[in-house]
Amino acid sequence: MNILKSWELTRRHMLHRSSQLAVAGTAASYAMGLAGLGEAAAVTGQGEYKALVCIFLTGGNDHSNTLVPFDSANHAAYASIRGSLAIPRESLVATALRTPDDQQLTNGIQYALAPTMPRLKALYDQGAAAILLNVGPLIAPLTKAQYMSENLVANPRPAKLFSHNDQQSTWQSSAPEGASHGWGGRIGDILQSVNQNAMFTNINATGNAVFLSGRSVSPFRVALSGATSARPLNSSRLFDSDLAGTALASIIGSHHQHVFEQDYARMTDRSIRYGSFVNDALRSVTVSTPFPAGNNLAAQLRIVARLIAARRSLGVRRQVFMVSLNAFDTHKGLANTHPGLLEEVDAAIDAFYKATVELGVAELVTTFTASDFGRTLTSNGDGSDHGWGSHHFIVGGDVNGGRYYGRAPVTSITSDDQVGQGRLLPTTSVDEYSTTLALWMGIPPSELPTIAPNIGRFASANIGFMTRPKPSAA
Repeated sequence: MNILKSWELTRRHMLHRSSQLAVAGTAASYAMGLAGLGEAAAVTGQGEYKALVCIFLTGGNDHSNTLVPFDSANHAAYASIRGSLAIPRESLVATALRTPDDQQLTNGIQYALAPTMPRLKALYDQGAAAILLNVGPLIAPLTKAQYMSENLVANPRPAKLFSHNDQQSTWQSSAPEGASHGWGGRIGDILQSVNQNAMFTNINATGNAVFLSGRSVSPFRVALSGATSARPLNSSRLFDSDLAGTALASIIGSHHQHVFEQDYARMTDRSIRYGSFVNDALRSVTVSTPFPAGNNLAAQLRIVARLIAARRSLGVRRQVFMVSLNAFDTHKGLANTHPGLLEEVDAAIDAFYKATVELGVAELVTTFTASDFGRTLTSNGDGSDHGWGSHHFIVGGDVNGGRYYGRAPVTSITSDDQVGQGRLLPTTSVDEYSTTLALWMGIPPSELPTIAPNIGRFASANIGFMTRPKPSAA
C-alpha cells in the first residue's frame, strides 16, 4: 500500500492551500468559502454529506459483561471464570442476538447484549448495528508466542499496554501519550478541502482528546447547548469587568509551552470567535426526536444531531465528531455501576440513530464505539482489571448490520487468544477499524497509510461492516 508520489504532492499542496484559506477566513465572511478546491476531486462521493461519530467509553469498558456468552456451554465457562460478577443466563434471554445463518463463530458461541441494552439489540435485529469482535491496537498481527517473545524488533507491540492515558492515545492516534494528531484528525486533514468552511470539519463535543487533531485540521469545540459565544474577544468587558475581559483574552491569545495547553487555548479561541455563526445556524434547524434527560452522552449526541441538521448553513460535506462517557474504569463496583453506564449508552445511541432517521441522513452518518481497552475476564472480587482487546459497535443506516466482524475469542483464561487473566490479544487492529471507516468516508485507498500507518501489515483495509446491501429492484 505505497502512497503514490504524485498524489502525495497534490495532497500536500491541497492541504497547504486549505490551511491558507482557513487562516484568511478568520477575518473574512464565511460566505466566501474557505476551501472547495479542485484538488478535492480525489475524495469519492464528495457531493453528498457523510459523517463519523466516535463514542469513546473512557476508562476501559468491560466487554465481557457488555457482549455476554449466551449459549449454555460458553455461558457456563464464562460464569465459572467470572464468579459472582457473571450475568445470569436467564437475565439475557430478552437481549440474545441471532447469529446469521452464514456465520459460524468460535466454538459455536452465541452472544447476548447486557440486559440494559435492549435498544441496541433492536438496532442489530433490524440490520442497523454491527459488532466488531476483539479489536485493539496492534502494530502488526501478533500471536501469543510472539507476544511472549523478548525479541520486540521482530515482534513489535504497542508501547505501555494496560496504561489508561497511553492506551487512550494509542487507540486514537496509533501512538502513546504525547501524540499530536489522531486518526480522526488525519481523516479530517484529507477531507477538509471538500467543505466550504473547513474549520467545522472536526467537531469535539467532549473533553480534550487527540483523536480529532490532525496535522493541519484542529477540532472545533462545542458545548451541550451549542458553540461558546463570549464577549471578551469582541468587547473589553467580561462579567461587567474590564479586567476580567482583558485577562481571558490574554490567556486565550497567549502562546503556551505545553502542546495540549496551546491546543486547548486555540480550540477555545476559535469556538468563541465563531460561536455566533454556529449558534445562528443551530437556531435555524429543529430536531424533534426526544433524547433522554439526565443522560450526558445523549446530550452530547443531541448537539451533534443539531449540528448535522445545520450542515448546509455550516457549509460542510464531510465531518468527524467525538463524544464520550466516563466512569468505565470498573476495578470495583462493576455489578452496581456498569449496567447503568451501558443503559446510558444504549438510550443515547438509539435516540441519536432515530434523530438521523428524522433528518433523512441515517445512511450518511455512522456512529462507532471505542475505549481505552477491554478488561480481564477474571474478576478481582468486585470488578475487573485492565485488558487489551475488546468488542465494539458500529451503528448507522449504511452499516451492514445484524452481523459479527472479526474473530470471536475463546471463553477461557488459558487459550492462545488471551495474554493472561482473559486479557484478549486483539485479532483485529484499530488500523483495520479506522481504514474501513475512512474508505466509507471517501478516502482514496492510496491515502490509507496516512490514516493508519501500520495498515500495510494487515490482510485487508476493509473489514466489510460498511455499506448495507440494498434491496434489488422489483
